[in-house]
Amino acid sequence: MDLLRTPDDRFLGLPGFDHEPRYAELPDGDGGTLRMAYVESGPADGPVALLLHGEPSWSFLYRHVMDVLAEAGIRSVAPDLVGFGRSDKPTRPEDHSFARHVEWVRALAFDVLDLRDVTLVGQDWGGLIGLRLVGEHPDRFARVVASNTGLPTGDTDMPEVWWRFRTAVENAQTLDVARLVQAGCVTRLDDAVLAAYDAPFPDQAHTAGPRVMPTLVPTSPDDPATEANRAAWQALTRWPRPFLVAFSDGDPITGGMGPVLQRAMAGAQGLDHPVLEGAGHFLQEDAGARLGEVVAQFVRGV
Repeated sequence: MDLLRTPDDRFLGLPGFDHEPRYAELPDGDGGTLRMAYVESGPADGPVALLLHGEPSWSFLYRHVMDVLAEAGIRSVAPDLVGFGRSDKPTRPEDHSFARHVEWVRALAFDVLDLRDVTLVGQDWGGLIGLRLVGEHPDRFARVVASNTGLPTGDTDMPEVWWRFRTAVENAQTLDVARLVQAGCVTRLDDAVLAAYDAPFPDQAHTAGPRVMPTLVPTSPDDPATEANRAAWQALTRWPRPFLVAFSDGDPITGGMGPVLQRAMAGAQGLDHPVLEGAGHFLQEDAGARLGEVVAQFVRGV
């Protein structure tokens, strides 16, 4: 597997994100190894929240959430998906698959960190990967917070706005990651924050991850990920542990999934599912502190 590694000096002076990066060597699924990065905050002996980001962001997205959780005595573990952030970046699209991304996160969370009684917080691809993990390893998780995400199986079509996003990413000669993040926010991000989202990608050779991820979302019943996603979905609908749906009120991509998750998941029944107002797809930017409070109250109250 051909890998690139973003130079460390690209990550100097990140606004509000001074967590020391940590690294794990994992099997790459191709006979070699790769390096996956993550950050932690909060007490080492506190209840643990696994914060999974999506496309095309990285763990920096969760900085406001992590601050609130640390104050509440909750340990946060926020990985960078392979191809993003400080993690190694496979350069060929065929090196990425839904199954490999699930396995890379599983290996980090369980084999390396041995996390147990985990609260999953998943947004965008962080939910797709995280919900697969919960469905396949239910005993490792104590609860779920699903935020602007879902678990597509390819049995129903994706919304038109998502198809437009996929087409734009596939056809872009130069992928402007910061612009994509800004487009998914209600608030105007300042230049330092936008630069932080560009930091992992010093040139276009590093962008295979964000370019390929939209193509890995199942869009037909014969997709390679469909069978495993169907199985995970069925397991999740029977999983009795608490399942909180905390969506924003302004996400045209995943907004329709919120009510579906509330109806389908056994653990969602009887819970008061919050709606984070004034926030877009990247609600961690628009309402990060509020999302942190929601997660903290959920962990401490359930």
